[in-house]
Amino acid sequence: MEIVGIIIAGLIIGLLGKLVAPGDKDNTPIWLTLLCGIGGVLLGLVVYQAFGGNGSPGVDWVRWAVSIAIAAVLVVLASTLTGRNHGQRHAHR
Repeated sequence: MEIVGIIIAGLIIGLLGKLVAPGDKDNTPIWLTLLCGIGGVLLGLVVYQAFGGNGSPGVDWVRWAVSIAIAAVLVVLASTLTGRNHGQRHAHR
């Protein structure tokens, strides 16, 4: 059941990461957004714990904020690496 939870959280975190990522990320496919979200959830937990995060009762908002930030970075990287980042590129002559 934990895998299903990570996938659902990954989709939500991936979409939030896509939302807060700078530039035009609208043409990043949903499967890639999902992978970035899952990566954000997993890496977010590792980074959170590495900096002394040990959880809190209830929803741990700091952990989720770290996950969203990491997912946003992953969305930007994925978008750039797949050539789907059509930000404001101009040809220089």
